[in-house]
Amino acid sequence: LYDKFVEFAIREVEQHAQLVAFPFEEAFQTMLALDGKTTVYSNAYQSEKIRLFRIATIGSADSSIQLLPWGEEISTESLQFLSPIVIWTKCCSRDDVRKTLYLAFTDYLKAWLSLMDMAELATDPSEIAQNQDAQHRYLLWRATKDPGRPLLSKLLGDERCEKYISEFLFNGKGSLGRKGFLDFFPEYRLDDGSINRQRSIKGKSFPTRPWDKDGNFISG
Repeated sequence: LYDKFVEFAIREVEQHAQLVAFPFEEAFQTMLALDGKTTVYSNAYQSEKIRLFRIATIGSADSSIQLLPWGEEISTESLQFLSPIVIWTKCCSRDDVRKTLYLAFTDYLKAWLSLMDMAELATDPSEIAQNQDAQHRYLLWRATKDPGRPLLSKLLGDERCEKYISEFLFNGKGSLGRKGFLDFFPEYRLDDGSINRQRSIKGKSFPTRPWDKDGNFISG
């Protein structure tokens, strides 16, 4: 179902960047789920301006897909990592995936690549360090609080799920810096020093799009 998404993405990115294979564990390329029916496919590339261009799709012979206005509720904490044009949705039919979602995906990728083309490589050491720290912060947040963890754990089992999240989906969380999750997000520290596993501790989430059509945040 998502093959044309992947084919378009690779073809489009190759027009803007010279991609080379990103080294990752071969076992991640094709992983059969515990149900014996579902397969997780992965691939990854890199270029001068792209640290990690990763692709992950889930295929099933009898998959059922849900979709396309705003997706499930998203926590207040997660909004800091999203732009107002984020594609956060669920599809209710395969036709929605093939048409509506695909068109949104192609427009989004083209806009992202245009921004990449305009970007200049940082040379100032302090700017590079700041960018790396911001990326590390994002990766630690996603690897710890990713909403896809329950699904991946169900498909792959806990051990493979955690390895896939750490080494592929959010590769770099252990190599881009020495800080840990609680260094960036101390409010999640429990009395015993462990991490509060709740996805949100602020108690507010957004069941509908929190931005207006012009990208302005809608408070309340």
